[in-house]
Amino acid sequence: MTLTKRKTQFLPAIQYWLFASAMMVLCMAVIGAVTRLTESGLSMVEWRPLIGALPPLSAEEWQRVYDLYKQSPEFEHKHYWMSLAEFKNIFFWEWFHRLWGRLIGLVYGLPFFYFLIRGQIPDGYKLRLWGLLILGGLQGVIGWWMVKSGLIDRPDVDHFRLTVHLGMAIFIYAILWWTILDLRGGKVSLFHKGAHKALRLSSLFLLVLTMVWGAFVAGLEAGRLYNSFPLMDGALTPSGAWSLSGMVYDHGWVQFVHRWLAKLAAAVILVYAFKQKSYALGAMVVVQVGLGIGALMTSLMIPVAAAHQAGAIILLTILLNVIHRNRQGNSRDKSG
Repeated sequence: MTLTKRKTQFLPAIQYWLFASAMMVLCMAVIGAVTRLTESGLSMVEWRPLIGALPPLSAEEWQRVYDLYKQSPEFEHKHYWMSLAEFKNIFFWEWFHRLWGRLIGLVYGLPFFYFLIRGQIPDGYKLRLWGLLILGGLQGVIGWWMVKSGLIDRPDVDHFRLTVHLGMAIFIYAILWWTILDLRGGKVSLFHKGAHKALRLSSLFLLVLTMVWGAFVAGLEAGRLYNSFPLMDGALTPSGAWSLSGMVYDHGWVQFVHRWLAKLAAAVILVYAFKQKSYALGAMVVVQVGLGIGALMTSLMIPVAAAHQAGAIILLTILLNVIHRNRQGNSRDKSG
């Protein structure tokens, strides 16, 4: 059996491995949303990459981590009323969030080195898979960099750092999913010329931009304001004068931008779905818009807001599927 045929033999196993990794990243985004919504993200003020995988196992250890939290700005300014028992509830979500990140590292890293050592990674994919491993490690560092911003002199994490953290998760997920599609149907280029190129790229760009502004909304907790739709407390715009900086700093204007980006992205993606005859893509756009409105009107009820986060990634997944299928078809048409 030639080396190429032997590598091809292991393609299903590699696809299953990458699919499991992608699903864990999707779950991580949802866990991160719950961690943010429950205000749990600053409950662990230490970063212990090795022994931090274990939760406190004794009353003395619980008291120690609780005393450390009591010295943080969040406790001093927001959670000064919180007892040890209540602290344990928020501690769980941040601990689980970090534990899930470690598990992703194991689920991705161990099979990667197994396939690498045995020479079973298909030609042309080693660099990409190495890059994903490096990005995963970098994501852990970015997560702690984000948390540190809320441990010095402010009771919240910096919303720009939170956006970088979520943006990296989306980027990793997109590369994982595109790699799965490449392995299944052959490599295609996102920027290759072909039918509906402008519409294709506009759909993807607007969706990602909307997700980025959603991270701004989450970081500033701007979704707790103006909990009405389609107007913002009876007006088209939030109170306060418009400014360029307000689009990324002012709670009302950040929510306003997210609303209108979502509407524009939905309209463009619906047109693309119609052009590609993708009912799944069109239906998911409607579902995601509904989840966004629901999250807003329930003042970020945790199940609805977490579903909205998951919905954004599922919508991205379906859009990537349609784009890849479209590009694959064009490439085959030209090669034939």
